Amino acid sequence: MIEELFDIERYAYRDSIIHRLDARAKIIVVFAAIIAIVSVPYSPIVFTVGVIFYLFFLVLWALTRLSPVVYLKRAIVIIPLWGIVILFQIFIKNPYYTQYTTVATLPFGIHIYAESILFAFILMVKFIITISFIILLSSTTKVQDLLDGGRRLGLPAEFALALGMMVRYLFVFGYMYRKIIQTLETKAFNPFDRKLPYRYRMRQIGYTIGTMFIRSYEQGERVYTSMLCRGYGRDCHLFLKKKEIKPSEWTFLIICLCFIVVIPVMAWFRQVTWF
Repeated sequence: MIEELFDIERYAYRDSIIHRLDARAKIIVVFAAIIAIVSVPYSPIVFTVGVIFYLFFLVLWALTRLSPVVYLKRAIVIIPLWGIVILFQIFIKNPYYTQYTTVATLPFGIHIYAESILFAFILMVKFIITISFIILLSSTTKVQDLLDGGRRLGLPAEFALALGMMVRYLFVFGYMYRKIIQTLETKAFNPFDRKLPYRYRMRQIGYTIGTMFIRSYEQGERVYTSMLCRGYGRDCHLFLKKKEIKPSEWTFLIICLCFIVVIPVMAWFRQVTWF
């Protein structure tokens, strides 16, 4: 897992139409798609909008010239974490419905409701669309470009500085962790080796975690002292060069926003007409 940390931006350095877009355009499109799918009422209309949005995502992903395997790997890592939450929805009476139909009765008085199953599927569609667009943004935009794009869109400089330092020294932390693990391996220590006494393994793991905390604290002290020596203070701000959005990027942004807004509205009006 730590080894994959060093390749977290590997795909963001590729070249494609989407990669070359200004980060602001991609951030706005992704946030607009997320807000639009989340704002759709909890009704079967979500399935129609969700399918259209997912096809829209697939078109954008095809333009990135990235393999579908990249998307699937990142999605598989994230989806199970929320899949448990979605699964438990079938046992809960949520406030979006007034009447419930029991589909099955389990031991200990647990019931599965048809309305709750529908709600779980709706929640799953919204979650998949949201995660897909986030993966699209993270796979085609460098972290520094995201921070610069956020700054140009009005993100406070202090917040951008904190995020930038967190991302930068996340890799330093990963490097320190890898050095410690390699040191333990050279001493033939394996925390999962049952031939070693359990208390000995726990003690060594405790020493390792303590060493990482101490090194992190010392690294933080050195970095902060270096920043003070270079004039850092509460009133200083990062320099951000002005950058104009190209006409082609404006065209892409306007087309995407129109699509994202029009599709849910048309689906909602069509549902109202049917009723």
